[in-house]
Amino acid sequence: MAKNVYQIGSGDLTFELIERIINENLKLELSAEAKERIQKCRDYLDKKAVESEVPLYGITTGFGSLCNHTISPEDLSTLQENLVKSHACSVGQEVPPVIVKLMFLLKAHALSLGHSGVQVITVQRIIDFFNNDVMPIVYDRGSLGASGDLAPLANLFLPLIGVGDVYYKGKRCEAIAVLDEFGWEPVKLQSKEGLALLNGTQFMSANGVYAIIRARRIMKGADMIGALSLEAFDGRIDPFMDCIQQMRPHKGQIETGEAFRKLLDGSELIARPKKHVQDPYSFRCIPQVHGATKDAIRYVSSVLLTEINSVTDNPTIFPEEDLIISGGNFHGQPLAISYDFLAIALAELGNISERRVAQLIMGFRGLPEFLVAEPGLNSGFMIPQYAAASMVSQNKMYCFAASSDSIVSSNGQEDHVSMGANAATKLYKIMDNLEHILAIELMNAAQGLDFRRPTKTSPLLEHFMTAYRKEVPFVKEDIVMYKEIHKTVAFLKRYKFNY
Repeated sequence: MAKNVYQIGSGDLTFELIERIINENLKLELSAEAKERIQKCRDYLDKKAVESEVPLYGITTGFGSLCNHTISPEDLSTLQENLVKSHACSVGQEVPPVIVKLMFLLKAHALSLGHSGVQVITVQRIIDFFNNDVMPIVYDRGSLGASGDLAPLANLFLPLIGVGDVYYKGKRCEAIAVLDEFGWEPVKLQSKEGLALLNGTQFMSANGVYAIIRARRIMKGADMIGALSLEAFDGRIDPFMDCIQQMRPHKGQIETGEAFRKLLDGSELIARPKKHVQDPYSFRCIPQVHGATKDAIRYVSSVLLTEINSVTDNPTIFPEEDLIISGGNFHGQPLAISYDFLAIALAELGNISERRVAQLIMGFRGLPEFLVAEPGLNSGFMIPQYAAASMVSQNKMYCFAASSDSIVSSNGQEDHVSMGANAATKLYKIMDNLEHILAIELMNAAQGLDFRRPTKTSPLLEHFMTAYRKEVPFVKEDIVMYKEIHKTVAFLKRYKFNY
């Protein structure tokens, strides 16, 4: 791989690679072996469409419950174009550009595997859009997550045929105008191509990839903030010792104990004698709770990694075996169940974080009530806890299992759906809340720690505190709190958690 270029179809995607592509703004290029696979499959499909004496679903027939309607050869291209137009029904809020780029990347990769029957030019145009930041307007609602993400993917690919709207150079404009600017002809979709573009789990998967990348970062922050809260609360190190983790050796629990011992190494606070025998669960059970979330992230990552390196459109074409098989690889159930699991795991990080906030403001262990010098005259950190509690409650609402629901569609043909897209999009909301909950915990922990001065915490946490205090100062008397919360969220998004 050239320094600033990734060759699509040259190997499996990984989360680390995807992060590089997105964060370093790498360009995409279709590998020679991918071009060969795509063309071989296309040639086979063209030959088969002419020779076959039986209907081929979505190739020479209609779609869904219209699968018994045979389409004449001269209308095969129109069939695919009509499919993209009629299915572009996503509604709601616009999907962030990072999700759009991930959808492009994941679809180009899936098509490069050579089992979808598309033209090389179709994949190349997807890459062209990606490389030139031509961002189709896609909305976050409308997918059942069963025949793939039909509605959002249709919105994504309308511009390939010169229809729909895009963002380009910061402006919203008609797709055809941007195609003209680049001298690109609208793609003339051939048999099966519209179906290959619209079938697939790339909307679910793109949201999931972004969620996992974000969740890993949030997890690092949650550990560091939790350690700071432990120090502010004058907590004990005992529950984080390795011997107790080894008695119940879940991987995430062991990792959390190790992380906290590293974070607290060299702390004057943690080393001093304690009057209390044990801490409340929200402190004492951090290895178990944070650890379980780490294990959930790990599991969902493994499911998602399999998904993004798979062929998920339908029918699937096997040139070597002379087979075209109509199956169900577009069904989002593996992702839907995993995302619901991840939602619960992430929500619990916020749940236990808010409990630590509540403990810090109660006036226990030498800390002033509501973490302010003159409680009564000042409300201090009273209401940030309310805000955290509100978001914790909202996250519990978002933990309703989307995958437990199914609504019959396509006149009974698609009689079980995954609702994987709904499971994916609510992850975004949970993590947004979680970032704010953890920001509120950091505000409280930092305030509490400053009341412990001049005693110092560990070098790692002192460095963290110094960086934070440059942006958010100690609260001496009541101030407008929402501004400080926003500043804290922004700080956490920028801070490099290197430990």
